[in-house]
Amino acid sequence: MEKIYTIKDIAELAGVSKGTVDRVLHKRGKVSEDALKKVNEVLDKIDYQPNLMARSLKKKQIYSICVLIPDSANDPYWQPCIDGINEAKKEFKSFNVKIEIFLFDPTSTSSFVETNQNVLSTAPDAVLLVPLFHKEAIDAIEIYNSKGIISSIFNNQLKSSSIRSFVGQDLFQSGRIAARLLDLLLRKGTIAIVHIDEDYENAIHMQEKEKGFRDYFNNLENATFEIKTFKVKHPQFKSTLKEFLDENPAIEGLFVTTSKAYQVAKIIAKKPEKKIALIGYDLLENNLEYLNNKTIDFLIHQNPKRQAYLGATNLIEHFIFEKEISSEILLPIDIINTENAKDYFL
Repeated sequence: MEKIYTIKDIAELAGVSKGTVDRVLHKRGKVSEDALKKVNEVLDKIDYQPNLMARSLKKKQIYSICVLIPDSANDPYWQPCIDGINEAKKEFKSFNVKIEIFLFDPTSTSSFVETNQNVLSTAPDAVLLVPLFHKEAIDAIEIYNSKGIISSIFNNQLKSSSIRSFVGQDLFQSGRIAARLLDLLLRKGTIAIVHIDEDYENAIHMQEKEKGFRDYFNNLENATFEIKTFKVKHPQFKSTLKEFLDENPAIEGLFVTTSKAYQVAKIIAKKPEKKIALIGYDLLENNLEYLNNKTIDFLIHQNPKRQAYLGATNLIEHFIFEKEISSEILLPIDIINTENAKDYFL
């Protein structure tokens, strides 16, 4: 069995006192250059690894992490995110870290702003948020940064020097994958990109997916595709989409940029005489129903639970184990069809 070295062992090997070793390991107090060199030589030789768990348990400070997530009552996509945060809370419940979830209405920028103000009033050590609204998220993050609060994001990526980490997928590449799938299904024809329920100009995730989607076809040799964009909000969704499809009978494929592909599937399923290829996102129960009856051809799995869990543990381990915060954690882009969907629920 590999020997586990103690401070006493290191002190004897280096020919210094235990106090000197302690000061070197914890980078506190004054140590002579000669003693520092001796201790570091021993540490390099034995490949010393500190007992981070024991060290963290000795800490008396309680770290506070606030998590801002859209309310799953408005959109079931976000429930796995809440589950992921709760899983992280359970895993690290014995440590000096407090995690609190704050929910906001994903259809309301004012709700997002108000929730961030509520978080700010608690003076947390770090904030993990879903930056659903670009402008408002950047403003909130800048305020957190000015007050020394660490800001991390997941699900949607933003560009800001004040953001310490991002967990999610490459949304541009995700759009390209959706385009590739429709290319394989159709080989030619008219395709519509469908954005549902969000302000496109303030939704970077929609923009990035569309950019990736169009980039694929723009770089496709001998392309015979026409790409259209369709933006729609409730409550006019059903009638407006029907009108759009009636006005564009040549459409043979649809790419829904959010988890609401089932809402589109419900409409096109009523016209079985014309098969329209459909690509969407996420393993919602309604999406899986239309995937299984082949109205939806493919779903792209964004793994929201894993995103939230990794976003939380990235911050937790920074505080309790003194680990560096990973600036970016990219999850794989999984393609789901009727053949493998069940494997994601084992």
